[in-house]
Amino acid sequence: MSSAEQDEGTPVSVKIRERLVAARRRFHSNDNIADFIKPGELDQLLDEVEGKLKGVLESMVIDTDGDHNTHNTARRVAKMYLREVFNGRYVQAPSITEFPNVEHLNELMIVGPITVRSACSHHFCPVIGKIWIGVMPNEHTNVIGLSKYARLAEWIMGRPQIQEEAVVQLADLIQSTTQPDGLAIVMQASHYCMAWRGVKDLDSKMINSVMRGAFLKDPNLRREFLSLIPQKD
Repeated sequence: MSSAEQDEGTPVSVKIRERLVAARRRFHSNDNIADFIKPGELDQLLDEVEGKLKGVLESMVIDTDGDHNTHNTARRVAKMYLREVFNGRYVQAPSITEFPNVEHLNELMIVGPITVRSACSHHFCPVIGKIWIGVMPNEHTNVIGLSKYARLAEWIMGRPQIQEEAVVQLADLIQSTTQPDGLAIVMQASHYCMAWRGVKDLDSKMINSVMRGAFLKDPNLRREFLSLIPQKD
């Protein structure tokens, strides 16, 4: 059998994984792997995931042939994971137009609340919450539109995540994109791995923060940012 024929019979997930391993790149659940996916392969991956999910449903003893409610569930779930919930793993970062800080803005700016949706990497249960972003710009800071912060947050959260790592990833991305003097992020979220299963606590929320630069060094600036965030639920 020729190498081309062997390659044709290789699952696309194996090809992508081999590229990642060869490049010594990490591919954890909350990593973006778009650089290693060739044009058209995401559609092939969708077909592959659908087939695997059919096997899962069969192992759960669900009659997807006779049950009209679950007849296309494998396809729907595969599309949900690859195209929606975990899309941030498989596509490049959103295009962000940056502008020079012509007016030399150097006052605190707060964006939020931005509603974010993700899923915990432990149980794939929903994580739904809000994010507030504080930016202390300088004359060299790249200025981006308010909606772009939401797009960056959606891209980071569109992967299996744990909240503590998600906030750090978002801070790293905004820091590298805008280069501010200070950056602060606060996230509050409900975790359905607690509400839907386990202890079944419907009211518990998790709040965490990341402080960089001026927000870390200046307690007065940090207090100002936290005081201007509307009272969290």
